[in-house]
Amino acid sequence: MAGVIRRLDETVVNRIAAGEVIQRPANAVKEMIENCLDAKATSIQVTVKDGGLKLLQIQDNGTGIRKEDMEIVCERFTTSKLQTFEDLAAIATYGFRGEALASISHVAHVTITTKTADAKCAYRANYSDGKLKGPPKPCAGNQGTQILVEDLFYNVATRRKALKSPADEYSRIVEVVSRYAVHNSGKSFSVKKQGETVADVRTLPGASVVDNIRSVFGNAVSRELIEVGCQDPKLGFTLKGYVSNANYSVKKCIMVLFINHRLVESSALKKAVETVYAAYLPKNTHPFLYLSLEIAPQNVDVNVHPTKHEVHFLHEDGVIESVQKHVESKLLGSNSSRTYFTQTLLPGLSVSGGAEAKASGSTAEPGERVYAHQMVRTDCRAQKLDAFLQPKERPPPEPEPAGPSGAQEAAGAARPGSVEVDDVEDSDMLEAVQEGEEESSTAEDGRRKRPREEERQRQAGDDNEGLTAAATPRRRQIKLTSIRELRAEITENTHKGLQEMLQKHSFVGCVDPQWTLIQHHTKLYLLDTTKLSQELFYQILVYDFGNFGVLRLSTPAPLYDLAMLALDSEESGWTEEDGPKEGLARYIVDFLQKKAEMLEDYFSVEIDQEGNLTGLPLLLDKYTPIMEGLPMFVLRLATEVNWDNEKECFRDFSRECSAFYSVRKRYVLEPEPGEEPEGEGSSWRWKVEHVLFRAFRSLFSPPKAFSEDGAVLQIADLPDLYKVFERC
Repeated sequence: MAGVIRRLDETVVNRIAAGEVIQRPANAVKEMIENCLDAKATSIQVTVKDGGLKLLQIQDNGTGIRKEDMEIVCERFTTSKLQTFEDLAAIATYGFRGEALASISHVAHVTITTKTADAKCAYRANYSDGKLKGPPKPCAGNQGTQILVEDLFYNVATRRKALKSPADEYSRIVEVVSRYAVHNSGKSFSVKKQGETVADVRTLPGASVVDNIRSVFGNAVSRELIEVGCQDPKLGFTLKGYVSNANYSVKKCIMVLFINHRLVESSALKKAVETVYAAYLPKNTHPFLYLSLEIAPQNVDVNVHPTKHEVHFLHEDGVIESVQKHVESKLLGSNSSRTYFTQTLLPGLSVSGGAEAKASGSTAEPGERVYAHQMVRTDCRAQKLDAFLQPKERPPPEPEPAGPSGAQEAAGAARPGSVEVDDVEDSDMLEAVQEGEEESSTAEDGRRKRPREEERQRQAGDDNEGLTAAATPRRRQIKLTSIRELRAEITENTHKGLQEMLQKHSFVGCVDPQWTLIQHHTKLYLLDTTKLSQELFYQILVYDFGNFGVLRLSTPAPLYDLAMLALDSEESGWTEEDGPKEGLARYIVDFLQKKAEMLEDYFSVEIDQEGNLTGLPLLLDKYTPIMEGLPMFVLRLATEVNWDNEKECFRDFSRECSAFYSVRKRYVLEPEPGEEPEGEGSSWRWKVEHVLFRAFRSLFSPPKAFSEDGAVLQIADLPDLYKVFERC
């Protein structure tokens, strides 16, 4: 039997419609907040009880409702924002259907108190099922409107049961108010539970968007925001907003989207923007997004959903793609401007860390537990096998024997040849290892004790002073006051903490010719090899003054040619006003020839009568300076050294000579990618690890300035790394 079609009762129709518009308390709050904003309110206060089911109160300071309109204000399809259907094409207000208050009044008890600017008093009226219960009554009140909604869904038991807990409903209300508060900067919003004195969300009238984001979502996100904004006349939209950078992420995406100032959702836009962040954020983390799109009203269809949380607009795919590209460009730019800070060692602080670090191989005291983040898993006394496989430089065609100075062997020519490793027999290897073990226990101390430790022996006239840094016997004792003062300056300026670190470090590796990584206890340090090696050679020149061996050049280097090479380089700073280069080069040769006797006696720099450089000081055994820096060294000896004052002369010469001997990146030729390392490219790493850093252990007194000028940088600490990984 066919069913009978009947016209539904108006009350049933209204309740069905109300159920579509007002799905939960948060929808009622959204509708009433939009009415407040349409009334030009600058202050909106929301009070909630039992998640909005027992009581919802929204108070604003807007234009109010006229007394004449209060009779029909809660009837369906009554509005002041729309008159004809054509007006809908250019609608710029939140409401337009006139269903919000009508829907609420059909599922709750509504009381409205309102006052307009020209009214003498406020009026209060009660509504039920869209009808006015009685005539409005005059009462006291401020300008604006207060809407009181009680017993929401009292007549829709199924809907009431389907809602979640009051706490969950309240959190949804707070979310709605928060999003409108962020978007409407310059207006004051607050939401609180009835009876509470402190609001859960509160924004100030003069606050900016960033201020509102900070007060709603916290400082963590407000510090990591990037402002976005673009305009596309072709697609007819303008974008403004803030998005989080690559430093910030949350487990669930927070997207606050307003289109023409209407809070809406767009899964397509959300997915497009999150795709951009997938390349920047860790897996399963998401960004914070606040986007405000303004599209020409005629291009937007707002009447596609009862709650108006979705809208359709023209050229949707093009607009989303344009927004996606703009956000991606902003993220790319912010990533290039990220700043990383390194912490230099603080002056006066010990870098030993001995109290925190526990050697994993040592026996712990009974009852003492060594935690993983305190363990030191390296031994500074351990030796590597390649220390015994010393790179051997090919001898020059006609090497000259070392002179009466007693140097061990002649160095290579001005440009040392390629380097190769000797073939080592098993028996030779065992002998080398045994010698290395003996050397580590005895020769390390006997090679050359620091003069600061032997000062008493030297003053007592002890002739047996040990060896120089280059392992050559000392021939004489220097008692010049100027040298003693320079040595005292080094001793007084020593940083004890850095000295202990270098004495007990574990070598990690060379980053490049300038930077080297070492470990000390549970800390990882980055050292400026250029600065440290320059200071090391300066100290060797001061402490071994007058007791150097000689690096004999296989082919004498004419000082005139070296001076001309230096003057031709930009580093010399030569200009035409300085005179012809040839004259300056001849002056340099004559000047250094006059100083040849002193240079040979004190520093083992040998210059023959023809003006050729034939020998250089042997500062460290198995170490040869990079000869590409020799021309500038010769030039600076004549121009940068104060030859008139004894102490200044010795200091300046030692500084210039130590700069020449130091490891300088611009003079080290590294192999191209894919090429086999050969020649000098393979020897500098060996020299840094097994010659220079070995000397740092026993011969070096690091100055205090190294703790402040970036020569020593702490880049990692095991306990701090554990804290980071615990948060991941």
